[in-house]
Amino acid sequence: MDDRMEIGVDTGGTFTDFVCRKAGEHEWILKVPSTPDDPSRAVLDGLRQLLDLAHATPDRISRFVHGTTVATNAVLERKGAVTGLLTTAGFRDVLEIGRQLRTVIYDLELDPETPVFLAPGARRVEVPERLSATGEVVVPLDEDAVMAAADRLVAEGCEAIAICFLFSFLNPGHEHRAKAMIEEKYPHLALSLSSDVDPAFREYERTVVTAFDAYTKPVLSSYLGRMGQQLSRAGVAAPLQVMQSRGGVSAAATATQRPVRLFLSGPAAGVVGGGGAAREVAIHDVITLDIGGTSCDIALITGGKPLVRPEGVIDGYPVRVPMVDVNTIGSGGGSIAWIDAAGGLRVGPQSAGAAPGPACYGRGGTEATVTDASVVLGLLDPGYFAGGSLSLDIDRARAAIESHIAAPLGLSVAEAALGMHRVVNAQMAEAMRLVSIRQGFDPRDFALVALGGAGPVHAVPLAEELSISTVVVPRHPGVLSAAGLLSAPVEHEVAVGFPRDMSDTAPDEIRTVLDQLDQRCGALMDGEDVTPDEVRITYAADVCYVGQSHYLEVPIDLSEPEPLAGIYQRFIATHEQVFGYCTESPARFVNLRTVHQARGGEAAPLPQTPGSHTNSIRTEREVILDDPRVPTPAAIYDRATLSHGHHFDGPAIIEQPDTTTVVHPGWSVEIATSGNMILRKARG
Repeated sequence: MDDRMEIGVDTGGTFTDFVCRKAGEHEWILKVPSTPDDPSRAVLDGLRQLLDLAHATPDRISRFVHGTTVATNAVLERKGAVTGLLTTAGFRDVLEIGRQLRTVIYDLELDPETPVFLAPGARRVEVPERLSATGEVVVPLDEDAVMAAADRLVAEGCEAIAICFLFSFLNPGHEHRAKAMIEEKYPHLALSLSSDVDPAFREYERTVVTAFDAYTKPVLSSYLGRMGQQLSRAGVAAPLQVMQSRGGVSAAATATQRPVRLFLSGPAAGVVGGGGAAREVAIHDVITLDIGGTSCDIALITGGKPLVRPEGVIDGYPVRVPMVDVNTIGSGGGSIAWIDAAGGLRVGPQSAGAAPGPACYGRGGTEATVTDASVVLGLLDPGYFAGGSLSLDIDRARAAIESHIAAPLGLSVAEAALGMHRVVNAQMAEAMRLVSIRQGFDPRDFALVALGGAGPVHAVPLAEELSISTVVVPRHPGVLSAAGLLSAPVEHEVAVGFPRDMSDTAPDEIRTVLDQLDQRCGALMDGEDVTPDEVRITYAADVCYVGQSHYLEVPIDLSEPEPLAGIYQRFIATHEQVFGYCTESPARFVNLRTVHQARGGEAAPLPQTPGSHTNSIRTEREVILDDPRVPTPAAIYDRATLSHGHHFDGPAIIEQPDTTTVVHPGWSVEIATSGNMILRKARG
């Protein structure tokens, strides 16, 4: 029997989650406290515990995939490298001027809304050089000025330099020459070129993402290098892979070349894990709902593929990197309920966090939270929360809701608790509409995948709100991001600016550019443990109407009889879907893109044998679901006792160590062969 193992490790702010897969055996899962000062300590500690659970040795690990927040935290905590910026003469202040956008327009004192901290004015240096808007050299590169700028920035303590010259996405020659000269004299410096990081038009966005790449490169290189060495010393021979924000994984050594692509990869892993759980039950169109303690992440998967947006946001700043389209709102189990000036009930975005946490934790928290409401409503068992590892105090929960919400509004505690649930559910339902209806998708055509510690608690009322009839609850919703790491494909993407009117473009010109992109992407794939015949290549173009400032991505198929006509028709259809209208106006290309993708590590779950299904109900208790005056008797199940083929109707509560699933009346539960639970609304 094959005894090789695959391990996925996702580092979060509170816990580091582990999933271990071994052929022919059930998965092992583990959660250990994170160590923010050095995340690798928690990884190595958890690895030792996981190997003990699996009775295995490190040399049996064939794949080790890591999801890390190191790059994101470096930005949020302002702990990146001291960074300098080289720009074309006359453009040193692009980073500071930005787009002159103001998210808060009535404050008397406006804070900067551009990431000036990346490279303050003293560390932004102009270099004489200039390209035309078509890429021809207008002013040759002043090589002496490049070296003088590098000398100055190194003297000021710079550990990294971002190079962003005007129109370099059309002709990267000047940037490449500047890099070669600086590397020769200062090989220790981290260098990021805009023509490599983001070869597309719009100067501000290109400058920002290149500066972010340089800012995080030394930090991430140090962390991943140290992690790789520690794993090797621990006896792990498998190469270290890391999750990217687009939803694919890559070798750590390759990821350090483009660290900006690791931003916000944690939510992406959860989406991939949700998609994998849905595929196990033959569902390919889903909305993933990941509810944790402080936030709720929502994403849409169609045809088995997550939607990818061309630009994300980190700490309020634009990061033009392809990312899984995740909508995050400040609604979670720890979200605090409060009453606004008009006397309305509000929930979040403030959170009680892990310390002191909700009032029911008994750790000093006094505010009323969503978790407190869940306890009061009977949805959570005070004696079996987190598998019994934490005892909840229902009296403290009642007291917090009574003093902060119920008494001021003249409601009973039960009415206030139910109101808190309805408010937070309404907020999450609106976020679900943003990722579906707003983008031209009908949520009724999708199933809902509930993950995170609180996702299965709220899944059914949210599904009913959007007329969704099927909910999938994976085997281990609380560690699904770690499972998603193992399901994700190995993937690399390369794009280039291609500003051409469609009417003036020939298919052969597109093919020439795509061939060049394939060579670059293939070089990245060479660093992965895959063979060429495993790689699947897809092409896409960013297209807009002539004169339009925003664009849409559409697939390219050069094997069609009329490839340009096919691209145009797909653009028209996508524009109609996303924006609700389209015209037969001329269109133009903005960027061309190639994506190389190899198989992921998704393994078939161990089939379950049907059980006897006798004595499955552990107990029964009254819960409040719809009417605070009339509690509903609900059967309580332990998920560990449920097996393939088990079927029962709500109302019911299914408890497991990492979550609780609430099944409302009119819904049924079925345990699939994979072990996933499928909740279905009765027809009628």
